[in-house]
Amino acid sequence: MGWITTVVVVALAAIAVAVAMIYNRLVTLRNRCDNAWAQIDVQLRRRYDLIPNLVATVKGYAAHERETLEQVVAARDAAMSAQGTEGRSAAENALTGTLKTLFAVAEAYPDLKANASFLDLQAQLTDTEGKIAYARQFFNDSVMSLNMAIQQFPANLLASPFGFHERVYFEIEAVAKEPVPVSL
Repeated sequence: MGWITTVVVVALAAIAVAVAMIYNRLVTLRNRCDNAWAQIDVQLRRRYDLIPNLVATVKGYAAHERETLEQVVAARDAAMSAQGTEGRSAAENALTGTLKTLFAVAEAYPDLKANASFLDLQAQLTDTEGKIAYARQFFNDSVMSLNMAIQQFPANLLASPFGFHERVYFEIEAVAKEPVPVSL
């Protein structure tokens, strides 16, 4: 075997190792995104489980607020059946809006605001919202890492042929980003 053959074999081996390393990095980043999405799903499921109890508690005190309660239930059902990151984002934003309306309605009922069950559910939902925000941040960080890796050279040459595609961020709508107005 001549020196040219040795150089070609070594070069091909180096290219094969580089391709394998890039592929493995992309697989790791894709799996991180999938795991992060699963963590969001766990927290959303917890939120969905709390909402019927919250609605039932409010219904006992504010029965004539039927329309608001129905909107919350409908938004929950839509969020549970939403598919994909974009669909889930839109449905979750709608659900968040209806929950804000529900809590605004609860403000008008002093007995409800003092109810231990309502206060416990409200605390659990607040805790869950914090966990959802953290999970969303982790997911979006994972998506950013994957998207950057797919866009960078030389991985950008290999990503598409190996079936790696950019992911969509799980974003909140602009209205939800604004501070809640408080008037005294």
